[in-house]
Amino acid sequence: MMREDYINYQGKKIWYSAYGESLQQTPLLVVHGGPGFLSIPDVLADFSDERPVYFYDQLGCGNSDKADQPDDYCLEYFVSELDAVIQGLQLSEVILLGLSWGCGLSVAYMLDKKPQFVTALILSAPYLSTPLWEECAIENISNLPEAIQKIIVAAEKNQQFGADYEMATGVYYQKYLCRLEPWPDSVMASFGKLNMDVYLPMWGPSEFTVNGKLKQFDLMPRLHEIPVPVLLTCGDNDEAGVKMVKDFQMAFPQGAMAVIPGAAHLHHIEQPLIYKTIVREFLSDK
Repeated sequence: MMREDYINYQGKKIWYSAYGESLQQTPLLVVHGGPGFLSIPDVLADFSDERPVYFYDQLGCGNSDKADQPDDYCLEYFVSELDAVIQGLQLSEVILLGLSWGCGLSVAYMLDKKPQFVTALILSAPYLSTPLWEECAIENISNLPEAIQKIIVAAEKNQQFGADYEMATGVYYQKYLCRLEPWPDSVMASFGKLNMDVYLPMWGPSEFTVNGKLKQFDLMPRLHEIPVPVLLTCGDNDEAGVKMVKDFQMAFPQGAMAVIPGAAHLHHIEQPLIYKTIVREFLSDK
């Protein structure tokens, strides 16, 4: 059974959903990607056969309220919002499961708030460093057809992101974001709801070069401060490159890593059985 409700925070309604609330194992709280995306329960809600699983939509995303102005969206707010969600759900113990940008948000939360009640992290397709992410993007683009590369390079140079750029980005997405054909309806619907009022001030107009508030975001030098077990996952064709994720894993004191074959950034949706097997093994003693 799924239950949904809102948490009131700073005068805004933050939506959440809950699965398997009656179970006694340590709950999972899913922190979605973006910035500006929303929760997709596909696959991840399946873990509610063993433990409670919670989802929430960040401010400006999905079913949650929007900020009064785009400039209100910032890392500091989202860190404090995550803390408010955990407190509002009255979770005395929790495991955070981050997706893409949600990984960076989860780790930033750990470093800023140092919560004793977060017992483990699962970081899927992790974005934890803008410089390293941009290095991955350059490498990924170099493996695209030459004509597509030229479109992307010209758009970045001229800062003009029109129809040709959107087409080229679509080619990139098909290779490095989700390799399923066609994309699942839930993924298509969610992309249609991406809130650019969140994405643009946080990230910027380019998929590949960060010009927003996250331009200087880099947690790599502080990953050694995370005291809890961490599982990192990525697809073998993930835009979060395997080498980068391996570097993250080595920086965590208790890091483990799994590479999902035949998958990209949305590897938990592309290869659900493999993903769930790996995560369940990690969670088996938690």
